[in-house]
Amino acid sequence: MTGRESSLHNPIRSTGPDSHLDETSSPMIMDLFRQASRLLLPMDCTTCAQPLADDPVPFFCRRCWDMIRPLRGPSCPRCHRPFASPSALSYSPTHECHDCRTREPQYSRVWAPYAYCSPLQDAIALFKYRGKIALADALGALLIRTLPDRLEFDILMPIPLHPNRLRRREFNQSLLLADRIGPALGLAVSYRNLIRTVDTDPQISLPRAARLHNLRKAFAVRSPQDIAGARILLVDDVFTTGTTASECARVLLKAGATQVAVLALARSVEAGTVPDTWLPPSALNQGHLQRV
Repeated sequence: MTGRESSLHNPIRSTGPDSHLDETSSPMIMDLFRQASRLLLPMDCTTCAQPLADDPVPFFCRRCWDMIRPLRGPSCPRCHRPFASPSALSYSPTHECHDCRTREPQYSRVWAPYAYCSPLQDAIALFKYRGKIALADALGALLIRTLPDRLEFDILMPIPLHPNRLRRREFNQSLLLADRIGPALGLAVSYRNLIRTVDTDPQISLPRAARLHNLRKAFAVRSPQDIAGARILLVDDVFTTGTTASECARVLLKAGATQVAVLALARSVEAGTVPDTWLPPSALNQGHLQRV
């Protein structure tokens, strides 16, 4: 078996230094290259349209990127949905939101530190839909700096794409994020065991009931013996209703995993449900939050 064939059959991706796309690139060299390219090919910030200079993140000025800050205030202990009241958890720290209480998800916990609003929303759109994978390091760094002190898991798993969508997009954005997070957690990335077997319609356009039906039997586990007794942390870019994550968790638990949790870069937040003082400055400048 050739080296390429071996890598295609190996269901676990190492997160050591050999696994990174930019492992041989010095940050200093990359910064110099970026500055030189902006002199030759001027570019504006995606969010504010101001000319870019020595800004460290591709496609965004330093001022806009610095507005990306974690959500504050109390939130649902299970899905991380922000609560409107500052005293929501004062008397009952384990109080869950209405959705988690009425439709219990299969995952045990969600960590989604940022609101899905501009400029992070702009960055995710460039990264996910326009193939700007140069943003993977910066987005991964945002997530790494908000990781809880103790995350006791055995395997990282990106939410999989169906092969048809993977061919069209040419990459899985959740896998690129998982590759950046793995070294920080000391975990290997399993990217071939959990698979998407049905090429479903995009979830973003469907109501909740249709999302549930849309994902029925859409995922499968290739090698259940590899996850027997494992604690799995799913990785995604945006957490919305949690339907996809819950269905993935259901399949993994049925296959023998003992726990499944979710780590996402951002989550949708309904406008008006949380005080302005708990939101990042970018959300206030945008004037609204989007629920997707």
